[in-house]
Amino acid sequence: MEILAIILALLYLLLAARQSVWCWLAGALSCAIYAWLMFHVQLYLESALQAIYVLLAGYGWWQWRYGTASDSAATQVGYSWRWHVIVGVLLALVAALLAWLMQTYTQADQVWLDSYTTVYSLFATWLLTRKLFSNWVYWLVIDSAYIYLYAIKGFEQTAGLYVVYLVLVVYAMWQWRQGQQQACNSSG
Repeated sequence: MEILAIILALLYLLLAARQSVWCWLAGALSCAIYAWLMFHVQLYLESALQAIYVLLAGYGWWQWRYGTASDSAATQVGYSWRWHVIVGVLLALVAALLAWLMQTYTQADQVWLDSYTTVYSLFATWLLTRKLFSNWVYWLVIDSAYIYLYAIKGFEQTAGLYVVYLVLVVYAMWQWRQGQQQACNSSG
């Protein structure tokens, strides 16, 4: 099952890099499989995150198909750096509270790393649904943390996937930047 989830996850990121709406279907299928896998190794927040990703995939598909992101290339500038700092601090507080709750009330493993990666992943995915370039910067950091988390939980293949993700995130940044330049050249 892990191999199928990995293949679908790679397809998701490659399609997202090309701004194809079909990325959301591949992502939803991959996340459904991962939700089941993570639950069985007691990474409950990670399992919940994957389940939420399935819902976000529906939202992302709708946004890219019919919403504000549907007829636009990737947006270079979304929010100011001050906005990102404020949101980043708020997300850190939410993650800390979530980690404390999980540590206090469950038998979950790796609650601090699981909480922070969960909270920031949701945020980065939301940025992606809006086609905001800054999502990729967040993913560079988040995916690096996931390599460690999955490796220590025995998901070596998934840890390897996240190493590949780091390369694909750089590729996606390049692709989106090229799209932005083409949009600027054709409009001006």
